[in-house]
Amino acid sequence: MSESTVSPHSSVPPPATPVRPDERTSAAPELSPLGLFTLLLGAALPLIDFFIVNVALPTIDQDLQAGPALLELVVAGYGVAYAVLLVLGGRLGDTVGRRRLFLAGMAAFGLTSLACGLAPDAWTLVVARVAQGAAAALMMPQVLATIQSTTQGPRKARAMGLYGATIGLSMVAGQILGGVLVAADIAGTSWRAVFLVNVPVALLGLILAARSVPETRSAQPASVDVPGTLLLAASLITLLLPLTEGRAAGWPVWTWVMLALFPVSVAAFCWIELRADRAGRTPLVPPSLFRSVPLRRGLALLLPLMLGFSGFMFVFAVALQQGLRMGPVEAGLALTPMAVVFFLGSLAGPRLTARFGSRVVTAGGLIQAVGVALVAGAVWRNWPGLGIAELAPGVALAGLGTSLQQPTLFRIVLSDVPAHRAGVGSGVMITTQQSALALGVATLGSLFLALLPGSGMRDALLITLLVQLGTVVLTVLLSLRLPRKAV
Repeated sequence: MSESTVSPHSSVPPPATPVRPDERTSAAPELSPLGLFTLLLGAALPLIDFFIVNVALPTIDQDLQAGPALLELVVAGYGVAYAVLLVLGGRLGDTVGRRRLFLAGMAAFGLTSLACGLAPDAWTLVVARVAQGAAAALMMPQVLATIQSTTQGPRKARAMGLYGATIGLSMVAGQILGGVLVAADIAGTSWRAVFLVNVPVALLGLILAARSVPETRSAQPASVDVPGTLLLAASLITLLLPLTEGRAAGWPVWTWVMLALFPVSVAAFCWIELRADRAGRTPLVPPSLFRSVPLRRGLALLLPLMLGFSGFMFVFAVALQQGLRMGPVEAGLALTPMAVVFFLGSLAGPRLTARFGSRVVTAGGLIQAVGVALVAGAVWRNWPGLGIAELAPGVALAGLGTSLQQPTLFRIVLSDVPAHRAGVGSGVMITTQQSALALGVATLGSLFLALLPGSGMRDALLITLLVQLGTVVLTVLLSLRLPRKAV
């Protein structure tokens, strides 16, 4: 049996002779350029929606009288549901078919986006955002798993480079697009447009995916690891939810109880997974997956990279709107230099990586550190008369550095994962990424908001930027331990 099987919808027949699950054959389905575009569209939507609400939160608060705690749940509900279910989404795709799960996730994402856009009150919006995060978790792991299973050699390197560029651009474009849509107030929709815009995009994605994405699945499908799934969910919830909601809720007892349960949940999860592995069953996250040095070291670097980036994006949006009284469009457009250089850096990244390997990640971290330092310097010198022009050099360099880090790092993490484990490998990587994004908002965002009353906007922002600079320095140090060659 081949590494992946072909659905009846595919025009490519399955291989006639059996091969090992991690071997590719010439008869395996190949991903067309249109199929890759469709998958990248599916990768962009969840991350755009994680960041698009940052500049819409003040308007949501005014319209729905949400209050700080519910506003943070609008962000956290999506992020936690997304992170909790990603590995399960990858496993289900391996088992029932990645194209099938991609289509189901895309359809559900469109419907839940519609529910968010039509929400009559804050609690309905929170529930719809949780459902939207769950839909994203069905769709997102299938993107990388399909790329892993249907490309090889230079085509895989290019596809992974485009994936990394798409991820970074989506995070920046989300806040820019959010500001434009809120300010445009299309047909009186105000903040609702940031969710309703997903509906036609999801419909387009469904049409394209049905025509262009090949069906693949693992040749060794495994049943769902129910205990592992529940314990992983408990571990992520007991960490992310109290950290995100604690400050706004005033740190009630339940937040401390959940934080105390976090290490217990993690220990139980590790024990269950090791026990399942030794018994010959297939755990949700196979411990043997972490024998891969590129995966293990790459994930260790991905955590501070994404944590610092998401924290910066959240704090930047709040500081510009509440501190400098910028409108949503101006606050979004302040990130335009980051988006432009991210695109250019992503185009150059694959060639640089082919020549210099993982040292591109180190160079990107150093450039990002200079960018964050320039932003901090501009805040220190020019506040409260700070404008987009003073911020542009630092924002641009921070974007350039990140554009060199992310695509290369994604390639390194999955370079040693066999094709029949593409779904679970992708799920683990994206779970780490999404958990770090949520942690960035919870930790750096909470630090910034906690410092505001006593330190004022400028000093709170400066302290937060210095903490983020520390995470960048950590990524530089960790990058020195990556395998030199990026496959």
